[in-house]
Amino acid sequence: MEWYDQATATVLGMKGPLVAGGLVLALLLGFVIARSTADPAAPPAATAPTVVPSHSHGGAVAGDLGGLSLSAGGFTLAPSTTTFGAGAAQQFTFRVLGPDGKAVTRFVLNHEKLMHLVVARHDLSGFQHLHPQMAPDGTWSVPLTLPSPGIWRIYADFVTFDPAGAQAPATLAVDATVAGDYRPLTLPEPVRTAETGGMTVALEGTPAVNATQPLSLRVLASGTPVTDLERYLGAYGHLVVLRDGDLGYLHVHPEDQLVGGAVKFWLSAPSVGRYRLFFEFQRGGQVHRAEFTVDVR
Repeated sequence: MEWYDQATATVLGMKGPLVAGGLVLALLLGFVIARSTADPAAPPAATAPTVVPSHSHGGAVAGDLGGLSLSAGGFTLAPSTTTFGAGAAQQFTFRVLGPDGKAVTRFVLNHEKLMHLVVARHDLSGFQHLHPQMAPDGTWSVPLTLPSPGIWRIYADFVTFDPAGAQAPATLAVDATVAGDYRPLTLPEPVRTAETGGMTVALEGTPAVNATQPLSLRVLASGTPVTDLERYLGAYGHLVVLRDGDLGYLHVHPEDQLVGGAVKFWLSAPSVGRYRLFFEFQRGGQVHRAEFTVDVR
């Protein structure tokens, strides 16, 4: 990984292998996402670069489970608004406030982006994966359209620094409202294949509670495994997992190389329940997404 200080517009090479480890995930149940109405704090002055521990990515590494709170680890998500019109494109802006109440301006490049913004309606439909841009004062912005009425969860997935200078991954979230006639969609039943872009994606493996298990996704065209997958954001695939009910969030990255032609992840389910998996991959310069429902018993 690299870290980036917007105030000095400098990228400093801090590349190094991440320590890969098993996933031990603890989900908080029934946590209500609060909406932030506080005025954003003034941005901090630029600081000189400091030496920080390197991060690495290897086979089975994922970020910490999050998305259940507006604040975590001393950091708070401060959106400009949480009200949207159905189908109306608008600029969504927000800041991440640090333990000192000031806007954070130093972030770590995490899979080629400083910020991953993930959006889904509470019925787990309408998934979006966006990459906002940051201004020098720490304000992030991205065009965002929420197409239908309902409550939508917006996740900010990033890595910054704690007060001691250690890298601090976090996923903060806020609920946004789209007024209108909300008609929730029924979550599709579990199946082992999904169609996208004229291709079939096959899901192999089943997550287990508190036990790290392999989960592979194989892409086929006309029944034949494809051999020309391209790296997208530095990896052959990305997997976002949302739990039905509280929308607990996990962003998983795969092993660095394909395994038997498939994109291989490692996953430990924190509890029994129904989960929605969103798998993104790239082929022919185009990003595709396959979605799966998985029951963990």
